[in-house]
Amino acid sequence: MKKTKRTSARKNYKNFWKLSQKDFNTEYFDINKDGELVVYEGNYKYNVHDLARKFGSSVEIYLPSILEERLNHLFRVANLNCKRLGYKGKFIYHYPMKVNQNKEFVLPMISEGSHLECASANDLWIVKKLWEGENFSAKIRVLCNGPKTEQYISLIKKLREAGLSIIPIIEDTEELKLFKGFTGDLGIRINLQSKVKSHWDKKIDRFGLLQEEILELGKIRNLKILHYHIGSQIEVENDIIIALREAFKAYQKIREVNPTLDTINIGGGFAVPYEKKKMYSVESVIYRIFKNLKDLSDKAGIPHPNVIVEWGRYIAAPAQISVYRVVCAKEIPKAVAKQWYVIDGSFMNDLLDTWAIHQKWHVTPVNNMDAKHRHRVWLAGLSCDSDDKYAASDGYLLLPRLEDLEEGTSQYIAIFDTGAYQDAFSSHHCLLSSPAKVVLQNGIVTVARRRETPDDVAKLFGW
Repeated sequence: MKKTKRTSARKNYKNFWKLSQKDFNTEYFDINKDGELVVYEGNYKYNVHDLARKFGSSVEIYLPSILEERLNHLFRVANLNCKRLGYKGKFIYHYPMKVNQNKEFVLPMISEGSHLECASANDLWIVKKLWEGENFSAKIRVLCNGPKTEQYISLIKKLREAGLSIIPIIEDTEELKLFKGFTGDLGIRINLQSKVKSHWDKKIDRFGLLQEEILELGKIRNLKILHYHIGSQIEVENDIIIALREAFKAYQKIREVNPTLDTINIGGGFAVPYEKKKMYSVESVIYRIFKNLKDLSDKAGIPHPNVIVEWGRYIAAPAQISVYRVVCAKEIPKAVAKQWYVIDGSFMNDLLDTWAIHQKWHVTPVNNMDAKHRHRVWLAGLSCDSDDKYAASDGYLLLPRLEDLEEGTSQYIAIFDTGAYQDAFSSHHCLLSSPAKVVLQNGIVTVARRRETPDDVAKLFGW
């Protein structure tokens, strides 16, 4: 009877913290009998509380297995729907390196069959290093987006001459002139008129060309890909399909002039349920993409186009959590929250999207997850900036009371889905150190990046 009650209580806490739920990308996380956060890698289990105490905080905890499983699931869903619908085009995934350029993220993507997308000359320099080290299969393909500097263009041409399958995506008419005589395939970016509800919902998009402008260019040598990108963290599933249908109409017209065109690149934008609220599923979106493209292609009497997606946030974000220790609490008079919990890190430095786009995160305790009493709190970072703070959409977070802790123990918290963008955005406001990074793979814990010392940080500023 006691065991049944204990199991039931643990299940209630697990549901309260929204763990072990596929719809929320937390299927690998659970609570152990001691009320601590654990994460699974197949049959391996890691205790996050133990890791935080062993390696110190702040610390980023990364699981390549989650990254790999999400990519492979995407491939399985795409292949299943192609067979189900009789879709003849290919499905291709390109990992956008800007999402997370860390070696620990990029290499597993390549090993699981991902192609790459670059947004700058420095992104492409990393690709060059891999290519020269013979780390690539000859089948890999690299797309080059973003404004093309002289350095960027020169590197694209050199890698093309060296035998890499590399495709520059043309952003404007001046770029097209710069690639005159380019012997490889080209892509072109279209600026769609469809507007979506997302993190990137701009009235005017500075990237790409309008449909009319592309048609005025006439025949473009070796045009292979029509690319678009309508937003980041797209909130409504139907917006993805509306944009796709507009893009296909343009694709059909452009293909009449450019018969080499055979691929639509949907770009990124697939959303992550950061706040653990139900959203659309990859199964539903993939089915609707292929169903719409098949119906439209068959009606137009043209071959089914190949489909590229660059859903980097969807793949990378859930593969990492960031862990912090609560260093102190401070009372808040006359507010919805009762206390500030100050963490040993910084939102403005480590998780810049909190400040830049008001990103909301899923936050749970790492220990004392089964605490019966919780405070309404706001979180604050260690910098001296008043914007270095966080509160959930409800206006507060519910976390265990510090006064209930055993003497000599600390409260740790985990912030989920931090694998996308945050490392590249990180800074050193108030000269705070970046978190350490540990990798959990095959039951082994490896330190990928040690925590910066004061000397490390000072050197970045010339000291």
